[in-house]
Amino acid sequence: HALTRNKRDFDRLAAELQKTTKIFCPDIIGRGESDWLKDPSLYSYPQYVSDMVAMIARMDAQSVDWVGTSMGGIIGMLTAAQPNSPIRRLVLNDVGPFLPLAAIKRIGDYVGNQPTFKTRADLEQYLRMIYAPFGIKQDKDWQNLFQSSTRILADGQFSLNYDPAI
Repeated sequence: HALTRNKRDFDRLAAELQKTTKIFCPDIIGRGESDWLKDPSLYSYPQYVSDMVAMIARMDAQSVDWVGTSMGGIIGMLTAAQPNSPIRRLVLNDVGPFLPLAAIKRIGDYVGNQPTFKTRADLEQYLRMIYAPFGIKQDKDWQNLFQSSTRILADGQFSLNYDPAI
């Protein structure tokens, strides 16, 4: 998954692929249902690759086919480049050798912030603004994004489901 996203982004794809193969959709550390690191300097590609190599070994898989979006694609490329990599096939989405300045600025406008929202509707409005460029068309896809992106805080407010220290 991408930098601030999580495994739930692959629900529809995983539902189709699991008809013929075993599927694993992990949350990268600091996102989704994973823990947050006490030391934010560990949010790095060496850590992510190490975590994924450990997960693949734990699955006892001889080889895997990897689908990676944005950051997940970079993790996949770095893992595939390792000696004796278990990655057999690598599918990349939204990742390449060049990132336009406008995209970097857009990402910088929201990553690292941890806004809170009094209502779920306020959070949904914010997410629609942030993820408008993703081309989400169907309401059920927006609802999945809202559900997987939401963290309810102790005071009842809503926030985003990733560590702002990433």
